[in-house]
Formats: sequence, structure tokens, C-alpha cells
Amino acid sequence: MQKKKLWRLLKKQAFFRRRVRLSSGKVSNYYIDVRRVSLTGEGISLISHLIWDLIKDDKVTAIGGPTLGADPIIGGVCFLAYKKGKKLKGFIVRKIPKRHGRRKLIEGAALSSKDRVVLIDDVATTGSSLFKAIEILKKENIKIVKIIVVVDRKEGAYQLFSNLGYPFVALFTRDDFL
Repeated sequence: MQKKKLWRLLKKQAFFRRRVRLSSGKVSNYYIDVRRVSLTGEGISLISHLIWDLIKDDKVTAIGGPTLGADPIIGGVCFLAYKKGKKLKGFIVRKIPKRHGRRKLIEGAALSSKDRVVLIDDVATTGSSLFKAIEILKKENIKIVKIIVVVDRKEGAYQLFSNLGYPFVALFTRDDFL
């Protein structure tokens, strides 16, 4: 029921048929702007519950992903975990370090090699943003146990992460919208 509600919201508020250039550099005839839904109360509630159902038994200690698409989802899932009595750290991976302050690439809760993390994003095309986040986390010896995206555009991300040995789960794929 929650998944169907989320699909309806995404289809109505976030799916657009028009020519756009994606962050991967590819040109597409459609665009799915998940933030139009993840930044609403109903949308983040649905996304958070669906992701929580996918991770609640995985003994994860943290959830995070590349900024900006993962940002609202991280907060939503951490809040839901807290409501369910589980401590879950949240973190955001920057593309480049801040020029001031501590100049970190990983923002949020302090992570260690003992953490088991779920990496999330709103949309995956080739997986390049998630891959960059993985490289940054690996340098810190952070163990990634699963990758979850709201939408997989089916343009290489699944294959990339499967080949690297990471379980990859998408709530939806492009086939759900086209």
C-alpha cells in the first residue's frame, strides 16, 4: 500500500517527459525529480518507511549518501529509526570538501570502521555519485552493507554495484514510469 502511494506521488509530482541533461552527463527524454516528493511530509514518510522495511533486520548502524539527493531521506530514515527505538547515525558525503571549517568530505555523525552502513540516493543512473561516495567511505574503512535508491534509471548502476559485490535495491525502476 505504501509503495503504491509513493509511486502515485512520484508519477504525479516528480515525473516529467522532456529532454534534460542528467548529472551523469547523459541526455534523457524524461526526468524524475524525487526531491519534489522527498521534501514533503507524506513523501518522506512513505520513502522512510519503505527503506526502513529494507534495513531494519540488517544490523546497520548508519545511513547516508551523496548530497543532495540523499539528504532528506537520511533525516527521514534516522527519525523513523529513532521512533522505532533504534539508534541510527546519519551522514552525508560531499563531492568536494568545504573550503572552511574542518574541510570534511563526510558530514554528520562520526563513523568508524566498526560501523555497518547503508548507502542511499534518490535516483541512480550510471551510479557515479554513489561510486564516488563508496570510494570516500572505503578510504575511512567504512563497511557498506547495502545500497538503496528510490529510482534506478537502469543505465548501469545495478550492474556496477553487483559487479563490486554490493547488494543494490531500488524501490522503483524506470520501467515503473515509462
